[in-house]
Amino acid sequence: MKKIFTRLNIELMFVVTSVLLLVVAVILNFTVMPNTGDIVPTPLVVLYALSFVLGGFFKAKEGVEETIANKALNVEILMIIAAVSAFIIGNPLEAALLIMIFAISGLMETFAHNKSQKELTSLLNLSPERATLYQDGVETVVAINDLKLGDIVIVKVGDAIPVDGLIFKGSTAINQAAITGESMPVNKGENEEVFAGTYNLNSAILVKITTRPEEFVVNKIIKLVRDAQDNQGHTQTRIEKIEKWYVYFVILLAIGFMLIPPLTNTWTWDQAFYRGTVVLVVGSPCALMASVAPTMLSTLSNAARGRVLIKGGKYLEDLSRIKVVVFDKTGTITEGKPAVVDVFVDPNYNKQDILDIVYSVEKLSNHALASAITTFLEDSTTYKPNPVTEIPGKGMSLKLGKDEYKIGKFEHNKSDVVTPKMVESQSNGNSIVQIILNDHLIGYISLIDKLRPNVKEMVMKLKKENIIPILLTGDNNATAHAIAQKAGIDVIISDALPHEKSAHIIELQKQYGKVMMVGDGVNDAPALAIADIGASMGSGSDVSLETADIIFMNNKIENIDKIFRISKANQSIIYQNMIFSLLVILTLLSFNIFGLVNLPFGVVAHEGSTILVILNGLRMLAKK
Repeated sequence: MKKIFTRLNIELMFVVTSVLLLVVAVILNFTVMPNTGDIVPTPLVVLYALSFVLGGFFKAKEGVEETIANKALNVEILMIIAAVSAFIIGNPLEAALLIMIFAISGLMETFAHNKSQKELTSLLNLSPERATLYQDGVETVVAINDLKLGDIVIVKVGDAIPVDGLIFKGSTAINQAAITGESMPVNKGENEEVFAGTYNLNSAILVKITTRPEEFVVNKIIKLVRDAQDNQGHTQTRIEKIEKWYVYFVILLAIGFMLIPPLTNTWTWDQAFYRGTVVLVVGSPCALMASVAPTMLSTLSNAARGRVLIKGGKYLEDLSRIKVVVFDKTGTITEGKPAVVDVFVDPNYNKQDILDIVYSVEKLSNHALASAITTFLEDSTTYKPNPVTEIPGKGMSLKLGKDEYKIGKFEHNKSDVVTPKMVESQSNGNSIVQIILNDHLIGYISLIDKLRPNVKEMVMKLKKENIIPILLTGDNNATAHAIAQKAGIDVIISDALPHEKSAHIIELQKQYGKVMMVGDGVNDAPALAIADIGASMGSGSDVSLETADIIFMNNKIENIDKIFRISKANQSIIYQNMIFSLLVILTLLSFNIFGLVNLPFGVVAHEGSTILVILNGLRMLAKK
């Protein structure tokens, strides 16, 4: 970032000096050093030349480097040719003016790039450089890169946590706003995970390093933001592909203006060369080239400020074409914090024995519902270790002698005692974990997972944008319908196993077009990959950073509506810029044919349009 700021300062210094030299030359020209006929006084030519060189230095350097690298001419070279042509035909003022305004527009682009990287700058400030190593009671300040996995660091009250790891000793409250955007502190104790860039609020803790620096979540986020800024959208890529051909076209058009009219006795050679030079100036695609990047970078920065990370312009553009948004249930439209609300076991069985088995089985599962069940049962049951089998998408199975217990969601024989109560619980939107013995339903555990705040409002806004919200869940039809009704979602796909979700996404793509999938980034990875855009309610988790194209770092589901709004605004401004740029070019070229555009007016009108386009793109920084 220091490099960007340094370049901005040096570029500004060069441009200011160029402007001052040009102003001095113009004042002298109109006071004590007037032209002698068409001849400009030599001291003024020197001042114009100095203004030309200083103003055009960075753009000329950039143009030459890109021409050599890409083996193709570009807009910077075209403008230098135009300015040199103006000098050759005896118009040093126009040449210097052209380069000066071109330099100002270049400065504006650098400023736009700098402004758009503000969020990255704040993230870089979070990236730790040093930590306090704790060994045998001795504290030593060391560079982060000198630490090893398993080392212990001490983090005192008010200090930033310098590493990703587990609390080895102590407990405290952590401000994780930098990573998750959540303003409320989170209480954490021993063996709980902490992240670099977050802040220790209450008491000193010892943290054991579990992750290498390059794998710290904050460093992954920084890399993601950097990569996003380099990941161009479709429009920018297309414009850059046609740039060199457009430059060749303008040069050929200018040559045509310089040669054909004199040979047909329409213009004199001086008039033709002047008009050809005007073509080089007004035909340049400066504004067109600046139509996309500043706007896109500003929009990505706007999203990042709201803790939404979009992995580049491609996904930002694709958002404006999405027809369907598919939501997973658990952890997406719900909070992902299921809690047990009811446990029922057929009275013909010993409830305590059955719950001991359930606890022992679920303790070996990492599913969110299993974690909620074990938390609920741990104080009232006994763990009896036995080998269990996990059946993907179904649940867990345990064999005890001739009996087979299944905990989860399996085909079974209905029970006159259990089934009616279970169906009633499902109709309330509760998730059900069945208890099955030898294919007979003997009980169930009912859990509730609250809807996230603002889900219904977000769904209504999507509908107003003619985007179809769909609930895709592994829950049974009754539970899915109850949750969907609360959320305002009309289309439901229930009883979907994890491996079936991808197939459903493909079918929706065939039916509607572009589809966005919103999941938790963990269980939905295949579906997220198949969707045109995969979005994750991430909270900064490693998995969500890897699998999703868009990550909602603060878990605020209302941001889904926001990204659609800023995507459409982004596309609207890009189209405005492109249409405006092309109209300016076509108008100036047309007027030039009739001799209605002189070099000074052409320079101001053309380069002024570039500045206006950049300023228009910067509006996305403030878009709500």
